[in-house]
Amino acid sequence: MKILLLADEESKALWDFFSPDKIRGYDLIISCGDLNPHYLTLLATFTSAPLLYVHGNHDTRYLHDPPEGCICIEDDIFEYRGIRILGLGGSFRYKEGPFQYTEHQMANRIRRLRRKLKSYKGFDILVTHAPARGLNDGEDLPHRGFECFNRLVEEYSPSYFVHGHVHMSYNANLPRCCQKGSTTVVNAYEKYAIEIEPDPNRPVRPDWWQLWKRLPIVSQL
Repeated sequence: MKILLLADEESKALWDFFSPDKIRGYDLIISCGDLNPHYLTLLATFTSAPLLYVHGNHDTRYLHDPPEGCICIEDDIFEYRGIRILGLGGSFRYKEGPFQYTEHQMANRIRRLRRKLKSYKGFDILVTHAPARGLNDGEDLPHRGFECFNRLVEEYSPSYFVHGHVHMSYNANLPRCCQKGSTTVVNAYEKYAIEIEPDPNRPVRPDWWQLWKRLPIVSQL
């Protein structure tokens, strides 16, 4: 499965000079936050691949103008073609506002997912906005990573941990990818592509089930 990762800055190739062929061939698109919702709507319009997203700390506009045709995976596990994707958006709290969390608050979000993690028998890709503490994060409070992400990756050993928030333009020495045990950690800044295949020995839920459970409940009069 070929996946396009996005975060923090709109790619000029996909925004200013967009053409549908530039996203052809991707099975899934994942946004790690802090992107114009209309950018995501545009991409979703021209692909049949699901476009998943979590919130960045600057995505307050999503509260009244969310990206259309896209799927929010905050505090949830989305399974697609056998790949289980866990979403935990937001940054370390540095001021009042939505999509910002203390270490304790983020750890509580993870604790509330324990039953779902057990049901899905873990996950293959962790999608966040902020990085983990000590994994290419910053020393300043706004760009500090979460220690609980380290524990989550150590416990479940997903194939990928993808995040945004720390722009690669901040520091020329920031790596695009690094390893934490058997997990590949990817900074999704602007755009980056990865490939992953599901475990052939694990039962797969049908794709329609994932999409059906996200439909709004309509009461019948």
